[in-house]
Amino acid sequence: MAVSYKELGLVNTKELFKKAHAGHYAIPAFNFNNMEQMQAIIQACVEVSSPVILQVSSGARKYANATLLRYMAQGACAYAKELGKEIPIVLHLDHGDSFELCKSCIDSGFSSVMIDGSALPFEENIALAKKVVEYAHAHDVTVEGELGVLAGIEDEVSHETSNYTRPEEVEEFVKATGVDSLAISIGTSHGAYKFKAAQCTRNEEGILVPPPLRFDILEEVEKRIPGFPIVLHGSSSVPQEYVKIINENGGKLDDSVGIPEDQLRQASKLGVDKINIDSDGRLAMTAAVRRVFATKPAEFDPRKYLGPARDELKKLYMHKCVDVLGSAGQA
Repeated sequence: MAVSYKELGLVNTKELFKKAHAGHYAIPAFNFNNMEQMQAIIQACVEVSSPVILQVSSGARKYANATLLRYMAQGACAYAKELGKEIPIVLHLDHGDSFELCKSCIDSGFSSVMIDGSALPFEENIALAKKVVEYAHAHDVTVEGELGVLAGIEDEVSHETSNYTRPEEVEEFVKATGVDSLAISIGTSHGAYKFKAAQCTRNEEGILVPPPLRFDILEEVEKRIPGFPIVLHGSSSVPQEYVKIINENGGKLDDSVGIPEDQLRQASKLGVDKINIDSDGRLAMTAAVRRVFATKPAEFDPRKYLGPARDELKKLYMHKCVDVLGSAGQA
């Protein structure tokens, strides 16, 4: 039985993106798979008064179960009110790869979906996105499309190399499909291992520094479709303090490199209205769990290691909203 996202207390992205574009900030899109991650996202965004996009991949939806996920989203809205603020919350499908998956998510209460046909030929990408848009808009659900391919691995999405977005294609794609936002490729990458060492330089502290984002592509896209909501995927910064904690407590994350946070802040000021962050949350959670296991090897109560993980996630998400995306105070 189909359910509308409005019955769950959710909103779509339309008004959020208008405000973000006018205010030169980006809406955080935080991926989640379980209760602790959702709690941390809502706690953080309520505390700093930020709108938020709860982002779910196809793999996360299978992991959490579609029915449970619907009630988790409804619970997230009720939880925010309980914490004292009715912040705007979106439930978004990340990297939907078929019309059937997008339709299923819309019917189960998602307020926004992404149809990722970026690996398809241009005309096939348009046809697939248009089909999804027609169904989604009939239910007042917003749709994100993608042009350009990001390298790296995220759940079931994997590409060896990236292909930058071609600015000359964006006008035709947006007009032909009717999508509400567009993910572009300007040098971000999925996963914790975004760049090979050979692609990076080392700073004075010996830390690997990735190549800068292609702001020239972003600026050209903005010229061609001014004011249109732009999305960046693969935008985790891979905080080295988490990498260090993980490695000091039995992990192995050598030479993992992310996107510098100052570049993400610049992107949000140049027209990017949604920035996706997944790997940073995984790293924060893993670092906290490994630290508990290393310092308290007799611990076996999940609350005693998932609780600290949730607290670390909340701290990370507050930092992202306040210092990186500029979304704090915008709810």
